[in-house]
Amino acid sequence: MQEKARAVLDPVHYDYYAGGAGEEVVLAENEAAFRRFALLPRVLRGSENRDLGVDLPGGHARVPVLVAPTAFHRLAHPEGELATARAAAAAGTVLVSGMASTTRISEVTAAARAAEEAASVWFQLYLQPDEDVTECLVRRAEQAGCTALVVTADSPVLGRHRRDAEHGFHDLPAGLAAENMRDLPGTAHGGVRDIAMSPSMSWDHLARLRELTTLPLWLKGVLHPDDARLAVVHGIDGIMVSNHGGRQSDLVPAAVEALPAVCDAVSLPVVLDGGVRRGGDVAIALALGAEAVGIGRPVLWGLAADGQAGVRRVLDVLRDELDHVLALCGGRSLTDLTRDVVVTRGCGRCGQ
Repeated sequence: MQEKARAVLDPVHYDYYAGGAGEEVVLAENEAAFRRFALLPRVLRGSENRDLGVDLPGGHARVPVLVAPTAFHRLAHPEGELATARAAAAAGTVLVSGMASTTRISEVTAAARAAEEAASVWFQLYLQPDEDVTECLVRRAEQAGCTALVVTADSPVLGRHRRDAEHGFHDLPAGLAAENMRDLPGTAHGGVRDIAMSPSMSWDHLARLRELTTLPLWLKGVLHPDDARLAVVHGIDGIMVSNHGGRQSDLVPAAVEALPAVCDAVSLPVVLDGGVRRGGDVAIALALGAEAVGIGRPVLWGLAADGQAGVRRVLDVLRDELDHVLALCGGRSLTDLTRDVVVTRGCGRCGQ
């Protein structure tokens, strides 16, 4: 799918999606780290049918592979987020719709519910320095029928992307905009605000968000177990272990390497986001303690390659591969993927 996407995308837009921060060390490590783990199967425990479903704060997914938030889907395909929403809903999984979407959230949720009445759509949010803007975005997500909010916390400043700098890519083409940022407080009618990143964001801002809404709150961008513990104190309902797909700092661990310590620190549901490219990667993440994973770039490659059908194909491949791996491990359900079935290649020790 990635090669098909590369063939049809504007090279500037391909590099925007594909690129990472700095020298792209973390970008590569997110995928490579999975290869350092192996699964130790159990035998003679099989079942003809395996349950891949998972219940999360904010909705049920028939497969533990969520569509992670990514920006500007209409760069990949004319139908953009609408095609992604329909594919995720039809596959029975959760769509986390990005704040930097080229389609407004009300239209995204409508498309998802038209494809599957019970579809779960979550809204990804960057806390804004202007709290009136944050509140307006929250109310829009609630009115659109979103069933959870995902606060991305790893972006006090934007990452530095060499590829974008080389291309001079800073603005969307004419006719495209971050539609969720239109008609917000402080803008003229029809105006679009920039998404503000601010180093001043703190746990106090998260506490005020918790007071604003009764929706389940997920905190995305957590790598340190102490931050996961603080999230519990501040009323967070779920943690997303993520390094922003390698797009922020080029000095952090691979997401899957940070996963076990976070899972051990809290009893909240944990989702791993970063580097998942195979059903086996999903199985490894679940065995290390995650409830589910999120995928970003693979969705964009499917969308660019073949629109809604391409996204659905990506999700179906991961579901089928996960089911196959679970069968080979002697599992009946996802709960059979436990820490004791993960080993580190070359030493045979448990992946913890």
